[in-house]
Amino acid sequence: MLTTTGIAEIGALVGDPARIAILIALMDGRALTAAELAKVAGVTPQTTSGHLGRLTEAGLLKVQPQGRHRYHRLASSTVATMLEGIMAVASEPGYLRPRKVRTGPRDAAMRRARCCYDHLAGEVAVAIADRLIERGYIGDMEGGCDLTNEGTAFFRSIGVDVDAATTRATQDRLFCRPCLDWSERRLHITGTLGAAFLNACFEQGWMRPIEGSRAVAITHPGQRALDVHFGIEHEGRCASTPN
Repeated sequence: MLTTTGIAEIGALVGDPARIAILIALMDGRALTAAELAKVAGVTPQTTSGHLGRLTEAGLLKVQPQGRHRYHRLASSTVATMLEGIMAVASEPGYLRPRKVRTGPRDAAMRRARCCYDHLAGEVAVAIADRLIERGYIGDMEGGCDLTNEGTAFFRSIGVDVDAATTRATQDRLFCRPCLDWSERRLHITGTLGAAFLNACFEQGWMRPIEGSRAVAITHPGQRALDVHFGIEHEGRCASTPN
């Protein structure tokens, strides 16, 4: 049951600098050990253990034992969406400081395309959402992001397993929903459909993860695919949308 006390408890957990560093480090969907997360947070292993215990107990993290190691990952895409929203608010110009603040990451690769848990975020993701709306493949993002019959056919034509995405959808993880982009301040697509699309991009060699970063590299075949299927040219310049 949702209560103001419960909301405050989650806010207090996320409000600690070491704990938020741990959570953000897991935003790319990886699972990391306590030792790896201690380095990220800049605190001792003992302190990290306490933080991980509190985050796991609150349902923000889940633990995956494997052999002698225990790996920690975000508990769900809902947690990732919450973190992305907090980062968007925290980097608003003038938030908690009088000076102008640049929104989103400074790294150009992160701004262009990155993983947000298990779906695509950044400039490319927002441009893709724009194209899908323009062509009538999804409903208005503000209105719930429903996939039309034409949209279903389109996603299948580019190798996205729509049926599997539909099967994985639950009450807690919707099939298709909008997500506010941290750097672009506009909406991109998440849900099981967003995850299936990013997985298809990886499988077809259009994109690949960049080791040690949430950024996603767009390959030469991927650049061609973005241009052909979405009218998105290299370096984020958008071509005219094909009829």
